[in-house]
Amino acid sequence: MLHKYRKTATIKAEQFDGSKEQVKRYPIIALGTLQDGCVYTGCPCVLKTKEGGMNLNKGDYIATGVDGDHWVIDQDIFERTYEKVD
Repeated sequence: MLHKYRKTATIKAEQFDGSKEQVKRYPIIALGTLQDGCVYTGCPCVLKTKEGGMNLNKGDYIATGVDGDHWVIDQDIFERTYEKVD
């Protein structure tokens, strides 16, 4: 029988703005060049995760799980799925 499930763990998340600070804070590989404090928007960046690299674009969210692992969530999906609790 098919059942519905809801996640109960909270995560920490930050919207990616392309800043050099975020590129330094997370395991991000910038495929473009850095210009004026932001990542070149013509190319996506790659966030290194346990499962491999995930494309990361400005506006996407970088999520951090309970074990400190990171992953990318598309902005539209994030905003439909999560609500701020702090």
